[in-house]
Amino acid sequence: MKRHQGSKRHDQSFNYRSIVGKLNYLEKSTRPDISYATHQCARFVEDPKVEHAKAIRQIARNIHGTKEEGLVIKPDRQKGLEVYVDADFARTWDKEDTANRDTARSRHGYFICYNDVPITWKSQLEHEIALSTTEAEYTGLSYSLREAVTIMNLLKEMKERKFNVSNEIAKVHCKVYEDNSGAIEIAKMEKYRPRTKHLNCRIHHFRTYVDNGEISVHKIDTYFQPADILTKPLNEEKFTRHRMRMMGW
Repeated sequence: MKRHQGSKRHDQSFNYRSIVGKLNYLEKSTRPDISYATHQCARFVEDPKVEHAKAIRQIARNIHGTKEEGLVIKPDRQKGLEVYVDADFARTWDKEDTANRDTARSRHGYFICYNDVPITWKSQLEHEIALSTTEAEYTGLSYSLREAVTIMNLLKEMKERKFNVSNEIAKVHCKVYEDNSGAIEIAKMEKYRPRTKHLNCRIHHFRTYVDNGEISVHKIDTYFQPADILTKPLNEEKFTRHRMRMMGW
């Protein structure tokens, strides 16, 4: 979504900022399917245009039509802790607004579940400007594992206190395109390369967990990557498929 600098401002027929706040609350509680659209609209609360207001109305119509839906929880104790990560390289880039550095940022999304029950999810623009698809993917992997490691430590403490928790190690599923196998290679191999030496400890923090086997990184096909719904607009078939995986309907 663009800033649409030349368009008319939103006519204030509804409170744009207030509606975005309500949508943010809803997507964080039971509706991860609207995360991407909501966060895109939230970028323009300071100066919403008619196009942004139209997008808000489209989200509202979607919610109204599915207001009886939410998260369908079906635990599977064989799954353990799983993290699905995806990133979209510089999709927000706007050739007509090159002065705005935010248009060069990539977006990543991640979906964390325990025993196949959704725990948390996020769709956000990356703070660092990635220089390649591989770097955007690896940055998303790093940010998702900052949250996953905290959950892992909580599960360890619960186990020590005799709670009945799964013994499975964390499994991290990272989507990798044909030209992006480097994201998995960087996560597993200590070797530094000229193009990746700038990836310092800020995003290498989880390597210790990979080395000692507490986290395993696996390749996943785009077709089965639910985090895809958190990073970009999708056609109806893809959207419905990933929503089914994340939300059960």
